[in-house]
Amino acid sequence: MAGHEFELTRNITIGQYLPTGSFIHRLDPRIKLLSFSALILAMAISHTYAGSVIALIFSCLLFWMSRIPISYGLSGVKPAIPFIIILALLQLLFYNSVASGGTVLLEYGFVMITTDSVRLVIVSAIRFIEIIFLSSVLTLSTSTTQITHAIESVLKPLKYIKFPVNEFALIITIAIRFVPTFAMEMEKMMKAQASRGAEFGTGAWWRIIQRTKDMFPIIIPLFTVAMSRAEDLVLAMETRCYTPGSERSHYIQYQAKSADYMVLTASLLFSIFLIFFPFTY
Repeated sequence: MAGHEFELTRNITIGQYLPTGSFIHRLDPRIKLLSFSALILAMAISHTYAGSVIALIFSCLLFWMSRIPISYGLSGVKPAIPFIIILALLQLLFYNSVASGGTVLLEYGFVMITTDSVRLVIVSAIRFIEIIFLSSVLTLSTSTTQITHAIESVLKPLKYIKFPVNEFALIITIAIRFVPTFAMEMEKMMKAQASRGAEFGTGAWWRIIQRTKDMFPIIIPLFTVAMSRAEDLVLAMETRCYTPGSERSHYIQYQAKSADYMVLTASLLFSIFLIFFPFTY
């Protein structure tokens, strides 16, 4: 049994924080959140080969700018490979539309593979990787506290329509922070089950159904741990007299600089370029 099958925390990049001191780390978290949101939206809309490749190269460039090894970002894609494969198969087999200029590559019964479906599969897979890369860079270069303050600041205008901005920011932050925590707990359970003779990581990686069945014995213990963690968090918040809906002051006051606005402008221009530029392919 390969030892790397138990190293789940190594493959979880969302929710971690690496203080490398790069230019991206020093950006205003509010500007950073707006910039990454615009980039993710643009990459989700882009549907051409050229646009997807350019966006992927740009996503890899962000790792270099943040001084984070690209191998660390690629490790975050590994847990999503089964979902990417399943999504690709569904799109390839059941997307039967033929747009203008498209051709049919294979037709057998209800299955019709076209150039449009192949393009959809490739672009969707690249898009999935790009979103994982951007999310990883954002959380790896921004602490949990900074993300919380950024969400509260960006969504502050929604308070005028009675939207619970503070509570929403807290929920998002807790969800992001608990990703590596649950990965660590899951890793401990897998090692404990393996010591009792359970099989983890012995099957081929493409046997998705079998590998899913192997995970069933740890679902209930993981759910129990999640509930226990949630209860501890509630008690900790009540001990600190946290009151939902009340006005809260902030010890740290962020001040955006000219470099931050330049980065935001560049991100918006690049996003507009990806969405509206008429790529041929």
